Amino acid sequence: MQQKLFSGQRVLVMGLGLHGGGVATVQWLVKHGAQVTVTDLKTRVSLTPSIKQLASLDISYVLGGHRLRDFTSTDIVIQNPGVPRESKFLAAARAAGVPIENDATLFFKYCQGQIVGVTGTRGKSTTAALIYELLKQDYQTWLAGLPEKPMLGIVDRVADGDVVVLELSSWQLELLGKQQLSPEVAVVTNMLPDHLNRYRLMSEYARAKEQIVRYQSASDVAVLNRDDAVVKNFAKHARHTRAAVVWFSKKQRTPLVRHLKLTGEHNMHNARAAIAVAQQYGVSASHIIAGLKRFTGLPLRFELIRKKSGVAYINDTTATTPDATMAALAQCNNKSVVLIAGGTNKGIPAAKFKALASVIDKKCRAVVLFPGEGSVQLLTALRLFKPRHVVTNVSTMSDAIGLARTLAKAGDSVVLSPACASFNMFVHEYDRGEQFNQIVRRL
Repeated sequence: MQQKLFSGQRVLVMGLGLHGGGVATVQWLVKHGAQVTVTDLKTRVSLTPSIKQLASLDISYVLGGHRLRDFTSTDIVIQNPGVPRESKFLAAARAAGVPIENDATLFFKYCQGQIVGVTGTRGKSTTAALIYELLKQDYQTWLAGLPEKPMLGIVDRVADGDVVVLELSSWQLELLGKQQLSPEVAVVTNMLPDHLNRYRLMSEYARAKEQIVRYQSASDVAVLNRDDAVVKNFAKHARHTRAAVVWFSKKQRTPLVRHLKLTGEHNMHNARAAIAVAQQYGVSASHIIAGLKRFTGLPLRFELIRKKSGVAYINDTTATTPDATMAALAQCNNKSVVLIAGGTNKGIPAAKFKALASVIDKKCRAVVLFPGEGSVQLLTALRLFKPRHVVTNVSTMSDAIGLARTLAKAGDSVVLSPACASFNMFVHEYDRGEQFNQIVRRL
């Protein structure tokens, strides 16, 4: 029988959420003997989908708010990745000497296999999935850290000698850095302005990301984007620990990438990173080519949902920054896009929205905008280019698709690529994407 790691310990899970990671964390803790209390600012009604999955477990709930005493009278606090590090409740736990963990720190401590950690502003999910595809012929390989693949859901099944490809967010890396934990292989795709509603400066955001290499050892490897000035600077931290640095770059000749089925230069770049990792593991060229040919991409990332009356409907809901939407539009080969965009800004500079507006002017027949501060910034930028059709403050996804449908002509593409966060109208970006899919499939 497997050892119960937290037998009898009181564990407070701060933030259950709706993505699935919180549920997997609670299930794993209960399995290992913990006495779990879940506390969340959301109400029981809001969290119903997650709570239903935990109905058979003996768990205490404090919902609709936090109680200070819960943080000072527990043995461990588990911080959900979305909880700000400045939280007064976390500060109270620290002052009381209560250790703070998150799903990533627990995974690093109890995972028996080798970890390939992947981070970056854009492309980390695709890159992680592609690395998994390239390694799985030669190694027992696991993929985790994506919203649909919570890491603590697999940790007990990973054996010594296995390889786990793990997507890591800046929020998870903050706490990993505090505990001086870095993966054996670290991959950084890029650094672009994002999450500046959480980080005051781009340098703070970069500091969180660089934790992925900061505590590597001399036997570890950092796979870094040479074309990104911020990422390139991460190499000094890797070299300080004597970790090997392996570069990937658009300027390098990488003939293998031509076998990738996905389009777009950003996907070629993701493939270069994945190939570099596979080569570190000694994967043969033939196996790399086979993996590249097999890989068809991830759902909700420039995914063609259907064609109707000659119009293609494409879901790119995970594009939550202007850079991501510009990459999506670059994959559209003509000037016949009806773009559905907008929402909440994450502190991204106006210059980025201006750059996006310039691309929209060249690529889009029309733009349909959800309400939000990000939409206001984009609309301000679009006015410089006198766009032909801009519809603003669409209140539902159904309305957005309905309007886009009337504006599109045969041969056009209706593309959901918001360039903004979703939480003013949707539960999260995946809820936004699923609503798009359901409505489009009913057209």
